[in-house]
Amino acid sequence: MKQVTLPGGERIPALGMGAWNIGDSARTRAEEIATLHLGLDLGLRLIDTAEMYGEGASEALIGEAIQGRRAQVFLVSKVYPHNASRAGAVAACERSLRRLGTDHLDLYLLHWRGDVPLAETMEAFMALRRAGKIRHFGVSNLDLADMRELWEVPGGSEIAVNQLLYNLGRRGLEYDLLPWLREHGIPMMAYSPIEQARLLRNASLQAFAGRHGMTPAQAALAWAMHGGDVIAIPKTGRREWLRENIGALDLTLTAAQLAELDTIFPPPRGPRPLEML
Repeated sequence: MKQVTLPGGERIPALGMGAWNIGDSARTRAEEIATLHLGLDLGLRLIDTAEMYGEGASEALIGEAIQGRRAQVFLVSKVYPHNASRAGAVAACERSLRRLGTDHLDLYLLHWRGDVPLAETMEAFMALRRAGKIRHFGVSNLDLADMRELWEVPGGSEIAVNQLLYNLGRRGLEYDLLPWLREHGIPMMAYSPIEQARLLRNASLQAFAGRHGMTPAQAALAWAMHGGDVIAIPKTGRREWLRENIGALDLTLTAAQLAELDTIFPPPRGPRPLEML
């Protein structure tokens, strides 16, 4: 299993299971739970969710799926920006813990920047860590200016990750934000690493994958993870997709393959606004 090292030294899987839109439909619930079980069986122990996903439905489904297996899971959830105040983040975390059926989160993230000052959110996160409710904390969808501001507030330099939209078609952050994160030793967690399956329909990526004996999804995931400090968290709702995703862990893209992908999906030549989904 490829792994990424957090700032404190803990190593976590480079490939996890995302849960956006999981738990939204009773019709797909059994397959989604079976997929999470299979992922854990195969070593994909990182599961990412958020209070926003289905207004708690995703967390509730994951809580059901990990009953009796909590020790196997590196569990990530996120707090709404409007809940990220001193008292609000603590209350939101408690609600997430109840839905997930656990007494702690391994990683708790600010979902995106809102009106609550970053210093206040960090204060709440540190209080949750002292209380044993969370082990690590971090952020999501924060751009370079936000990160520089965060670094100056108490606790800001203790974040474990920045979770960002990153895939072959969304490379703008490589110009400035990703270099800054690497300079400061902060891994990136890449959400929508196959662009909600839209990349799979890209004819050029299909041709690349066919030439090199992989599927488009495997090529996209192997590319996202190739630097060694990016954690990819594709949504995982069906067992067949999960088995395909896991195949990316057996791939190491060559310099020539990476250059070919740069031709198909050019890296940025200047700063770009941070993209979000």
